[in-house]
Amino acid sequence: MGVAKYAINGSSFVGAFVSITEDYAFTGRNLTKGSKAVLDEVLGAKRIEFSIMGFDMIGVFARANRNGIIFSNMIEDGELEAFKGFGLGVNVSVLESDLNAIGNNILANDKIAFVNPEYSKKEINNITEILGVEAIPMSIGGFKTVGANNLLTNKGMVINNRCTEEEKEKIDSITGFESSTTTANLGSVNVGLSAVANSKGLVAGDETTGFELARMMDALNIK
Repeated sequence: MGVAKYAINGSSFVGAFVSITEDYAFTGRNLTKGSKAVLDEVLGAKRIEFSIMGFDMIGVFARANRNGIIFSNMIEDGELEAFKGFGLGVNVSVLESDLNAIGNNILANDKIAFVNPEYSKKEINNITEILGVEAIPMSIGGFKTVGANNLLTNKGMVINNRCTEEEKEKIDSITGFESSTTTANLGSVNVGLSAVANSKGLVAGDETTGFELARMMDALNIK
């Protein structure tokens, strides 16, 4: 548990490869031994390996919290059944939507979710049911892809630095956190794709600067 800067399989966009909860780190099967070791040590979560349409980019195609996990409709039947076979005791569902980069379009912790405002009312209700939290449709910093551009844990929130002060005040009132705005990976606004975090740890892309890392650590209350 703690903090690390790392490149997963040579990519600084570490958030694309992991969907994280307090208990589980959902990843592809083809991560290097080094990548697996860093995730295990820093995030303190049991790693569950599977694929979505044969890809390892679980962070793009799934979003999870302690209550459930939502998959892109790109997941194949065999992959879904294999996942259910893990018997994790959480809600498991596929969201039938054209906005199928689920991890990019949903941001969630165990108490709340922010979702792409282009999701339909039915889709938002499905997200609420599976994750067991209120789902709030909104853009953050001009981005509808709230999962790709922000980080949210049970202890704090990191917001991309294009967020206005008015937006930040609204978000902080909803979450109860004192969030921080920043970039990652040397100026990228794709904060959610550039890092992965739970309440126990933070792994940021290896191009993340010391200033960016400090901002994220402060917002997420990670020492």
